[in-house]
Amino acid sequence: MLLKVLRAKIHWARVTAKDLNYEGSIVISKDLLDEVGIIPYESVLIVNVETGERFETYVIPTEEKGTVQLNGGTARLAEVGDRLIIMAFGWYKIEEAISVKPKVITLNERNEVVQP
Repeated sequence: MLLKVLRAKIHWARVTAKDLNYEGSIVISKDLLDEVGIIPYESVLIVNVETGERFETYVIPTEEKGTVQLNGGTARLAEVGDRLIIMAFGWYKIEEAISVKPKVITLNERNEVVQP
């Protein structure tokens, strides 16, 4: 049996931009992705802390530091300035799942890491 376990989380990411005319996804600065080990085009679950809305999309990296941009339909699920929790999961055998320790970072209002 495989269990779905949290492996990476970006806590308190602030939405910096929205683009309704894009196919979809979330654009996140590469430095933040590297810090938690989320890879380009990986599926992520997102919680909008302001509304409680949850949605799933995929990640597109950008070199522009501090960027957290919602695209396409996801752009309708948050406003610029909203706080998000961005989570990536992995599938593990139960023996592995027991010892998984997710990498978590907390961001400030400028999407800078304040707690690795």
